[in-house]
Amino acid sequence: MLKIKIRLYNYLLSMHVEEEISKYLSALFLLFGFILILWIMRLAFRSILLYLYTHTKKSKTQLDDILMRNRVPRNLATVIPFLLAYYYVPIIFEDFIPEKGITEKGIEVLGVFLLLIIFQSILNSIRDYLETLKNFSDKPIKSYSQVISIFIWFIGLLSAIGTATGVSFVSFITTLGATSAVLLLIFKDSILGFVASIQVSLNDMVRIGDWITFDKFGADGDVIEINLITVKVQNFDMTITTIPTYSLVSDSFKNWRAMQKSGGRRIKRSIFIKQNSVKFLTSKDIEKLKQIHLIHNFLNDKQTEIDQFNTSNQIDKSVLINGRNLTNIGLFRKYVDEYLNRHSAINKEMMLMVRQLQPTPNGIPIEIYAFSKDKRFENYEYIMADIFDHIIPSAKQFDLELFEFPSGNDFKSLTFK
Repeated sequence: MLKIKIRLYNYLLSMHVEEEISKYLSALFLLFGFILILWIMRLAFRSILLYLYTHTKKSKTQLDDILMRNRVPRNLATVIPFLLAYYYVPIIFEDFIPEKGITEKGIEVLGVFLLLIIFQSILNSIRDYLETLKNFSDKPIKSYSQVISIFIWFIGLLSAIGTATGVSFVSFITTLGATSAVLLLIFKDSILGFVASIQVSLNDMVRIGDWITFDKFGADGDVIEINLITVKVQNFDMTITTIPTYSLVSDSFKNWRAMQKSGGRRIKRSIFIKQNSVKFLTSKDIEKLKQIHLIHNFLNDKQTEIDQFNTSNQIDKSVLINGRNLTNIGLFRKYVDEYLNRHSAINKEMMLMVRQLQPTPNGIPIEIYAFSKDKRFENYEYIMADIFDHIIPSAKQFDLELFEFPSGNDFKSLTFK
């Protein structure tokens, strides 16, 4: 390199160029020529790597594709040209002391950024590869990679500034102590998100693919991404809701993962019976209801048991309230229970209950508490609708009336005398 520089300098002198100008021109020509050579070398290394990638047998893993997508080979191809520049470019400026110092510092700063870019591409490749593995597919890998990336870039930028200013890295870090409060304020969301990501991961609160409901942010769908700052939820209407990661720790939300892994999805819904339609059943009523197949055997057995009790205790049944009796609402509950036990879509191994809740101004709630075998949203809704399509009109067979608020037509039908 030095010999080429001397020859250029002597050639310019032979062309009757002034000595000072010859010195600058020889350095400038040599610099541009060297940069051109380095650029050609970089293209050559890049072409060789691409050729090796496209003409060799691909591996069974996706690692090679991930490395190419994150430009790891391309960035590594820059290392050799940079090392050559680091060694030879200062020689070009050997006769220019101030310029040589600036050039050396500039190359060192570029070296820091080159290392950061290479590290970032490798880190992204590791992150993408781990996300393809089954054991890590539901973990917030992106959050951890972002924390490492922020830390390394922060250290790298400080190193670059220290190199450019001539201040040692340790001294530069020491001077930042007074500005730590400002840095904490700037990186507040990142720090909160990092802490939240660790808590979410350790406590297994949310995984990628979980169905969550977060009323505060209007989120109701599947988690598609967890990173350092935000959690992305794809709602069932295909919209995307972005939630701050630390909100998963500070606020309350619902995760449906346990339901999806269980044997069924809960059905918990009530109908309201008018209280004035509840009554004791007479013998005539019982004989009529015996025609209902699901409760025929139950009525026979129960009526025999009640008659024996009333007879042995000499109960006066001329008054219906005396002794033991069946009610239409109790028999209706038994019918619904039998109906659910025979329904093919209900999981019989999980809790199944038809219960009467505390009376309200809207009537007496009869609640269905059961679990459907099919947990898919659309099928679950169909099963629940199918059950209540049958139960609602069935109440009329027991002389029960369902409560609902009167509408305009109800008021129109009133006749005033």
